[in-house]
Amino acid sequence: MDSMEKIFGKTAQMTVLKNLIENQNEPTYLSGIAEETGLSHSSVSRVITPLVLSGIVQEKPLGKQIRTFQLNMDNEATTLIIDFYSKINQILN
Repeated sequence: MDSMEKIFGKTAQMTVLKNLIENQNEPTYLSGIAEETGLSHSSVSRVITPLVLSGIVQEKPLGKQIRTFQLNMDNEATTLIIDFYSKINQILN
């Protein structure tokens, strides 16, 4: 169990957010996140929507049916979340 799970519990949204933080310089697909996290494609799709709506995650279409996702580094909330994630890992690990 990692430090974020110790504090907030293990949820699908936290798992997806943690995956995006750990791969913050890499755009990814729903199926890539699902594969890396062990979550179903539908679960990833469901929990990434609020992250996109809040501006923490950027969604970019790639063709007609493919969408890529990446942390929105221009969003102040995103940078605070990344900073918190880094600091809490230093303290608890």
